[in-house]
Amino acid sequence: MDKFVYILWDSKAYKADSRQQVLLRQVAPDLLAAGARKLTMYIADHDAKVRSPAPFRPGEPMCADVAIWLNDVEQRVVCEEILRRAGFRFAGYLVDESIYTDYGGNRHSVPRNWPDGQRSPGIVAVTLMERPKRLAREEWIWRWHGRQSPVSEAMQPRTRYIRNLVIKAVTPNAPPYEGIVEEAYPSARHVTNYFLFYGAGKNPVRLVWNLIVMLRSVTAFLDLHRIRTTMTSEYILKS
Repeated sequence: MDKFVYILWDSKAYKADSRQQVLLRQVAPDLLAAGARKLTMYIADHDAKVRSPAPFRPGEPMCADVAIWLNDVEQRVVCEEILRRAGFRFAGYLVDESIYTDYGGNRHSVPRNWPDGQRSPGIVAVTLMERPKRLAREEWIWRWHGRQSPVSEAMQPRTRYIRNLVIKAVTPNAPPYEGIVEEAYPSARHVTNYFLFYGAGKNPVRLVWNLIVMLRSVTAFLDLHRIRTTMTSEYILKS
């Protein structure tokens, strides 16, 4: 199977509730009927109204991340038409997925025990990443996978961490993202409370030190002003 990630932006004035319902009740069934073997949606809905811990970046934020697995790459044409008919603008990417940590893979969560279609517990941060021009792609991947992933895993209370390395854009004029990350946390509090988010307990000194460690690790492979993070609800529609 090939995995495609579609980053969506509203072309209609959808409110969070109506966007969620259109994606879950209209788009998802149509994508499954069109041949999606697996389907997960990350939606910026009313349950994900949480301040992002990432630096603010001006511009239009995404409203959803739709991950589709297909047996036949030609099926994506039908899937894209479904997204278009629903009133979304989008950029599509063929990606190589690697799951660094899955639910139950560390002390922050139990194995997944909820059914397909039900909202996953907690909150998921979707981060769209551009490779700085100063780094060759191989070096950039190593700094992301070989350095940042273990640093953040040791520090942060993540319940799931999915890395999508972009192989190529599949839609015209797609933004030059080379990485799309989906990071799940147990609750909104684990994202908004810096002591929890940076694994510092109640120790202010440890918080400052962890912030320095994280900042060094992140800026070694990303430009902070090019990071775009959106808080979402995760819906695993077909696993």
